[in-house]
Amino acid sequence: MATTHTSEIKIDITLDENRVPEKLHWTAEEGGIKNKETKAMLLSVWDTAQKESLRIDLWTKDMPVDEMKVFFHQTLVAMSDTFLKATQDEKMSATMKDFCDYFAEKLELKQQ
Repeated sequence: MATTHTSEIKIDITLDENRVPEKLHWTAEEGGIKNKETKAMLLSVWDTAQKESLRIDLWTKDMPVDEMKVFFHQTLVAMSDTFLKATQDEKMSATMKDFCDYFAEKLELKQQ
């Protein structure tokens, strides 16, 4: 019988009086991350029963817009990589990468 293992990722959110995120911290001890501060996060999970994705998109009120643009670009690039790994669909992955290049060009982002 195979041995199972459990891993935990924890997200702590400090909200202001209007319930707007002021601070975000995350912990993934197995990955060596403990209470690390971040300014933005996008979390998607698949609901098999409803056949839809559920999302939590959070960013702190002091997240700079220029950094948010870079964050989105890097997230889109990562999603195209993950899409390729998950589906082996090279043609669509390449199309997604083309969009990422277009996105970066239109926002005048340097490749980071």
